[in-house]
Amino acid sequence: MSVSRATDKIRLDGVMDEESWLESDVAKDFYLTYPVDNDFPASPTEVKTTFDDNFLYFGIICHDTTPGKYIVESLIRDWNWRKTENISIYIDPFDDKTNGFNFSLSPYNAQREGLISNSFEISSDWDNKWYSQVTNYEDKWVAEIAIPFKTLRYKANLTNWNIQFIRNNVKNNERSTWTAVPQQYRTSNLTFSGKLIWNDPPPTPKMNISVIPFVLGQTGRNHEEGTDFESSGNVGFDVKVAVSSALNLDITVIPDFSQVEVDQQIVNLQRFELFFPEKRQFFLENSDLFAKPGFPPSRPFFSRRIGIAQDTSGNSVQVPIIFGARLSGKLNKDWRIGLMNMQTGDHKGIVLPGSENINGGYNLSGQNYTAAVIQRQLWARSSIGAIFVNRQATNYNTADTTNSTSAYNRVAGIDFNFATLDDKWRANIYLHTSFDPISKKNALAQGTFVGYQSRHWTINYFHNYIGEGYNAEVGFVPRTGTFNIGSFDSKYIAYPKAELLVTIKPGIRLFYTLKPNGIIADRTVEANIEFAFINTSVLTAAINQQFTHLFRDFDPTRTGAVPLPTGSSYTWVDGRISFTSDSRRPFSYTLSGQYGSFYNGIKLSAETNIGYKFRPYGSFFVSAIYNDVALPEPQNSTKFWLIGPRLDVTFSTSLFLTTFIQYNEQDDNVNINARFQWRFAPVSDLFLVYTDNYFPADFSVKNRAIVVKLSYWLNL
Repeated sequence: MSVSRATDKIRLDGVMDEESWLESDVAKDFYLTYPVDNDFPASPTEVKTTFDDNFLYFGIICHDTTPGKYIVESLIRDWNWRKTENISIYIDPFDDKTNGFNFSLSPYNAQREGLISNSFEISSDWDNKWYSQVTNYEDKWVAEIAIPFKTLRYKANLTNWNIQFIRNNVKNNERSTWTAVPQQYRTSNLTFSGKLIWNDPPPTPKMNISVIPFVLGQTGRNHEEGTDFESSGNVGFDVKVAVSSALNLDITVIPDFSQVEVDQQIVNLQRFELFFPEKRQFFLENSDLFAKPGFPPSRPFFSRRIGIAQDTSGNSVQVPIIFGARLSGKLNKDWRIGLMNMQTGDHKGIVLPGSENINGGYNLSGQNYTAAVIQRQLWARSSIGAIFVNRQATNYNTADTTNSTSAYNRVAGIDFNFATLDDKWRANIYLHTSFDPISKKNALAQGTFVGYQSRHWTINYFHNYIGEGYNAEVGFVPRTGTFNIGSFDSKYIAYPKAELLVTIKPGIRLFYTLKPNGIIADRTVEANIEFAFINTSVLTAAINQQFTHLFRDFDPTRTGAVPLPTGSSYTWVDGRISFTSDSRRPFSYTLSGQYGSFYNGIKLSAETNIGYKFRPYGSFFVSAIYNDVALPEPQNSTKFWLIGPRLDVTFSTSLFLTTFIQYNEQDDNVNINARFQWRFAPVSDLFLVYTDNYFPADFSVKNRAIVVKLSYWLNL
């Protein structure tokens, strides 16, 4: 489709009565991509576009031929895409079919935006300014959208963009796209996008500087230590500078992330550290540049290492971040860069997770973190890149034996990513090495992945070597001294003609972990199957055989009981089954269970997430996980619950309340987190956050805090 300059002023009112809309090219005749991809949707969609000096406009008509209300989960920003009726726009202004922007809108004018990386991955945590209005009719809803050119990053004078429009019609369980997307691929995949041709070049990017100051006040008390209430305040700000049309500089001074939602707790019956996603806004834009090098078992950069530490009891604590800066984006069509530097203050009585504690001390000096990435586009959709990560202790005294880190830790390496134009073949290869004050042997990490995807087959192979001396302290590497090899999520996709079923996916998962001497440390062999039904419900089942050889003592119950001894080996078999109900109904649930042997004993696990949605104003769900681990003497047996009621209320598209309670019997803790948010202006918020932690036995208070934070986005 082509886009021309508007001939009159576009009024953003959800009524497409301007002359410019009559003159605009139209994208229509969408193709059905789910539940089948050889038909047309029941409800047509039409999209028009135009622009002026400041905005790129979209006018959208979503016809609705099915009686009944729209299924919209919530009015909160960044709602659940699959469970909400919406129209989505995917823009690739770099013409590389790899990176871009996503803007989605529901019939109730609730917005969702995100950054696109790796062709199809969406980071919905990215927030920026754009505007919309929706008008609802009996047989359709009409939306007008205005995206500021200041919000987009694009190459000046490039008049050939990639674009895709996706309609998610939840009532009919239909997803349709402007250009056809085979069902086995994600509809967001830029590989299958169409073209947006500019009859006139987009406006030359103007100077774009935004300042986002905040003011914060908080009070709290640590009841365990018997301290009095302590109150404090904080003032800081972020700055966003468009260095060029596709390159952005972000600066943060004395940031505070008190408004970030608490992590959803996980039961840990593993021997290694668990992964938790980053939620802090500053670290999210262009995060794929820093977070994607390496493989999941061996990431050289993990932003949660910055500003988060542990005290002597293993509790997470914030380390003050003094300032930070990030330069990221496109230099031109072929080159992409990311440069980040963060400085934290010193803090007594804590250690950095993932870092070697050479002295066994608990005094953390100030730390300076640098991450630098440069990436070169190759061919149509491939790239080669280099990464360098550095943690440098500031004001470091080598004679101080109370230090909880070494003077520095560094990682450097290269990554190669390959993808064919049709996205059938993907491959990744990386080679990284680490550097420490005391040189270490085998300080290398290397991995190779090859994946094939067709109409009926998804086949993956990978191997990953992590040397015993490889030490990525600012990364996520839960295990070293291993060679991993296997195939994960390999499956056959069947499309049955039965009316009730959409797909049947039998699959296998093979995973071996070897030590350098060739001894098998772990082996997983799993057969699984998934049934996806036309009413959105899903049934999965699997049987798994697991082998583990322990190279150090381990208590599977994590209760401090007599551990299983070093050198012992165990083989066990278990099965699991899971069912997710029709998500379109107000009452929905997920039920799953797992039973079988576990090391030298037996384990029963059951999990449920059940709740009611009072659309579109919120939902109440209760998740519960039960584990019963029975081991023979002298090991321990234990039973414990993890229960998490959650209430989400969206009073409007700008007023939200989330209350999250987590009872974790394994950690002997009850946590209450209530977060009220008022978005009083675009990307400008007032937060009120209340947090409590209790002992579950008598509900005596561990600690309690309340935070008020106000931020405002100011364009200069």
